[in-house]
Amino acid sequence: MRRRLVISYLLLMVLVLIALETPLAATLATRETDRVRADRLADATRFASLAGPALRGGTPGPLDNELRSYDDLYGIGAAVVDRDRRTVTASENWRPAAGIREALDTALSGQQASGPESVWPWVDRPIVVAVPINDGGEVLGAVVTATPSDDVRRAVTVWWLVLAGTGLLAVLACVLTAFGLAGWVLRPVTELDAVTHEIAEGDRGARVQHRLGPPELRRLAASFNHMADAVSDVMDRQRAFVAHASHQLRNPLTALRLRVEELGPSLTDPDGRAEHRLALEETDRLALVLDALLTLARAERRENQRVTVDAAAVAASRVAAWEPLARHRSVALRLVAQDAPAYARTVPTAIDQALDALIDNAVKFSGAGGKVTVTVRRHEGGIALEVRDTGPGMTESQLGQATERFWRAPEVQNVDGAGLGLTIVAVLVDASDGRLTMRRGEPCGLVAGLWFPAPTDPLDPTDATGALAGGGGSGFGGAVPVDSAGVQR
Repeated sequence: MRRRLVISYLLLMVLVLIALETPLAATLATRETDRVRADRLADATRFASLAGPALRGGTPGPLDNELRSYDDLYGIGAAVVDRDRRTVTASENWRPAAGIREALDTALSGQQASGPESVWPWVDRPIVVAVPINDGGEVLGAVVTATPSDDVRRAVTVWWLVLAGTGLLAVLACVLTAFGLAGWVLRPVTELDAVTHEIAEGDRGARVQHRLGPPELRRLAASFNHMADAVSDVMDRQRAFVAHASHQLRNPLTALRLRVEELGPSLTDPDGRAEHRLALEETDRLALVLDALLTLARAERRENQRVTVDAAAVAASRVAAWEPLARHRSVALRLVAQDAPAYARTVPTAIDQALDALIDNAVKFSGAGGKVTVTVRRHEGGIALEVRDTGPGMTESQLGQATERFWRAPEVQNVDGAGLGLTIVAVLVDASDGRLTMRRGEPCGLVAGLWFPAPTDPLDPTDATGALAGGGGSGFGGAVPVDSAGVQR
């Protein structure tokens, strides 16, 4: 934008300079030419007054000496011709030149002649002046001079160089002024663009200075800040509502479950006991939904602070945490760390929570005798983690819906879960500038892949130590593992 504004200002300035300096340059060339022509006409008129007696008597007399002295002093050739165009006398350097014939025709007709009208630097043509010699109204001949145009062309060239230099200085001043003006005008726009990107990346506290630039852009910046404040406030209120509602509902839900449990001993009918068991399962399911909502609200509310973690160490801790549950369900859970240590730059506990949700799903759906493999390796300038299971997997359409909130595959509606696990994973991965991919495994199962960028300084002890100290936790001060945050299938 700034370049376009500067180019437009510069183009306008160049057009103005051309419009002003072109006629001025032509005027200067004409003025220098007229000055020389006026001097030559005066000299030729004086010679014509001396040439009358010479033409009548047939002898040059003092005119010959005058022409010779004039030539020696000024280097200008001059000649006197009669009415028949015969040269009566001429200076030593007199040479016929272009334009002399036309000038003599005009002078012999009784009029003064001079040319050209203007001397241009690129035209090497002499200035020719011819004056008729009159005697009692009769034209006896003419005096003609041919002045070299070198001095005039040199003077015109100097004037034009001065004009060009002045124009260049004006253009330079215009460029500097244009850059300053464009910067003043566009600084609020540039800052607005930068702040917009910062807000899009998660820094909801970024704001635009509204005291820069023209009044219109100041009002725009103030309106943008007001809009950002309103949007941030609405998002905070929404997330706070979800978190508070989830938290506040836990106490009534716990009390309700206790009351339902107390009803158990009083039930003797088999159908009543079955309904009692289903009621308890529904309260447990509702507790999982509330926990998942609380985790999601906290994940979305976190600012995009980055820490450096050893993904291989975090993966090892999560595999160790889930090993008892996998063994209880007769599922083989193993870790393949091809590169260790494998440092990644993420938001706090992103890898912990993502692996908890993915391993939970993989163990849950692999079934007895299944296998779950967690792989860590360096890939594309970052760290790639992969959780592969041998479960039923998903169809292509289900893979496209897997990260939607509360979505669950029709065939697993009765399996424990809230349908928010992969949603939380997607939020954490996106906040870390990473990628979440899912595809069908071969010959069966699901392959969930995570990719996180590598840090610029992977050996930073402060970030690495601080991050790894929290490794092995579920992320937000919760228990290990995350409460089954997401049956997404």
